[in-house]
Amino acid sequence: MTKQSRGATRIAWVLLAMLACAAGRSNAAAAAAPKAEVMHWWTSSSESAAVRKFADAYRAAGGVWGDTAIAGADQAKAVAINRIVGGNPPTAAQFNTTKQFRDLIDQGSLNNVDDIAVRDRWDQLMPQPILDVIKVKGHFYAVPVDIHMSTWIWYSKAAFKKAGIAKEPATPDELFAALDKLKAAGLVGLAHGGQPWQENILFQAMLANVGGRELYLQVLRDRSPKAINSDAFKKVLLAFKRLQGYVDAGSPNRNWNDATAMLISGKAGVQIMGDWAKGEFAAARQTAGKDFGCIPGLGANVPYLIQGDAFVFPKTSNPEAVRAQKLLAATMLTPGAQLEFNKIKGALPILSNVDTSGMDVCAQAGMAILKDKTRAVGMIEVFLTPDQNGALQDVLTTYWNTRMPVEKAQKGIVSALQD
Repeated sequence: MTKQSRGATRIAWVLLAMLACAAGRSNAAAAAAPKAEVMHWWTSSSESAAVRKFADAYRAAGGVWGDTAIAGADQAKAVAINRIVGGNPPTAAQFNTTKQFRDLIDQGSLNNVDDIAVRDRWDQLMPQPILDVIKVKGHFYAVPVDIHMSTWIWYSKAAFKKAGIAKEPATPDELFAALDKLKAAGLVGLAHGGQPWQENILFQAMLANVGGRELYLQVLRDRSPKAINSDAFKKVLLAFKRLQGYVDAGSPNRNWNDATAMLISGKAGVQIMGDWAKGEFAAARQTAGKDFGCIPGLGANVPYLIQGDAFVFPKTSNPEAVRAQKLLAATMLTPGAQLEFNKIKGALPILSNVDTSGMDVCAQAGMAILKDKTRAVGMIEVFLTPDQNGALQDVLTTYWNTRMPVEKAQKGIVSALQD
């Protein structure tokens, strides 16, 4: 072998060694990166686009995101609970900011996130109804990622124009008058999916807008038989049932996003749904205030019914799993991730110090309302256990779909809400 060839060989070996070391460092870094299996139910087009913003932020922070998407909130929660109880939990699991995960807290099945909550001043920067759910006996057991208002009244500008509706409804009577005009114009007045949870939303909307804050709390927080049997509550139930006259024959079992599509196409005029519906408008390239309208309440003092989405972190002492949980929690609450996620999701950032000036007119209206702390009230599941809420939904669905007398519905609700 010549001197020149021996030199070339040595150079080749050096290069190979360098590449091997680099590969080793790369593999070691990949092995050390916090890996998070994130279980959630965000599967609609807008929801999938929104959760990718969290995934991108987590990867940018050095983590490895493992996406476990399960269609249907109830199914996803059931799978998460089964895996936690069975000893094979995901790193993080989605729940709503309600009492849904209280049993897991009571059973000692979740890690707390007290350090992040204290650092980010959650007590000062999150709405009280959210804090009341996630903070138990002085500890924070979930990371809320958004604020959803459950009973927005959405309307199609094109449908309103076709029906000759020039003024946005500002009272319950004006809403029903608009629905009458839409129906007379040959349009579907109320786009609705005939599923129990969607009927529950219609009920909450009527309780808040027709009944008002005091009656809302007496019925759901206090579960007062006197309030439920009152004439004021009977008026709420009658308004709820009246809405049925404006839905179409295809409403049973329709998904909420398919109902939103009816507004997007101009086939229907109104939908009462949470602000996650805004994500569907955005996906269809429709603009708030131009193509569709959003009404947070039919009156200046109507309670703003909030809940949201949160992630819980199953109990583990594995330091790598805990590191992944901490990084995930911190990443989801960074201002950039909060804005990018919630712009697509249709919700508001969970921390009030996030700059939302670039968000749409619906979000701006919501943020303005939240400055008045008396307006923010927890939605139905903030006050009721899953069993109570299920029993209430059974009564409401039966009342909606049958000729059940309103007085019988009142008695059924009294029974459903008792401990």
